[in-house]
Amino acid sequence: MTFALLAFLAIDGWIIARRQRYKREIVRLRSSMTTLERQRTDQIVSQEKNKLRVAVELMRRQAQLEHALHLSITVDSGTMYLEREGALLRKMPVQIGPERRVGVVPDTVRLAAPRGLRTVTRIMTAEDGWDVPEWVYADRGVAVPANRSVRGALGPVAILLDGGTVIYSMPTAGPLNDSGYVLPGSVRARAEDLRVIVPNLTAGVRVYFY
Repeated sequence: MTFALLAFLAIDGWIIARRQRYKREIVRLRSSMTTLERQRTDQIVSQEKNKLRVAVELMRRQAQLEHALHLSITVDSGTMYLEREGALLRKMPVQIGPERRVGVVPDTVRLAAPRGLRTVTRIMTAEDGWDVPEWVYADRGVAVPANRSVRGALGPVAILLDGGTVIYSMPTAGPLNDSGYVLPGSVRARAEDLRVIVPNLTAGVRVYFY
């Protein structure tokens, strides 16, 4: 526990130092701008924030008006809802994978929390194999095996979405078998919740992220 506490304190210190560095860099950059450039920059930043808020609110509203059975996931609060025609059928806590840049420079990809509309493509069980991406092994600091297909790598039950996003449960095998690690760009839910809802899900069911 002492080692973990020291590690957390070290991480906090690193984050604070990075934050102060970014603040100094922002001040330096703004000081080199003219008044007009600063005003334009502030307007652009404000517009982008407003666009994101509007997009999230529109997605939330669309989910509420959806008549067919669907899933809604609030990214900020970490909650998943099974809904139909505005009626809440089940509320479930979930964990959202953190934003992460993966890959090897210069071939890197930034994985962020999913936003917008996805659809279900497949339901998987513990008997199904999943080809674990190479970047997952690199992110976990594990050597990439010759065979990356791991049975039950996404837990007892999982939902595959278009675009590569997965809603999975805690596995007992593979590199995701770590309660402290959530797959970046994806969602981890409780196996008991997924077991209850997957009998009602088929390919094409909509999943709203907002």
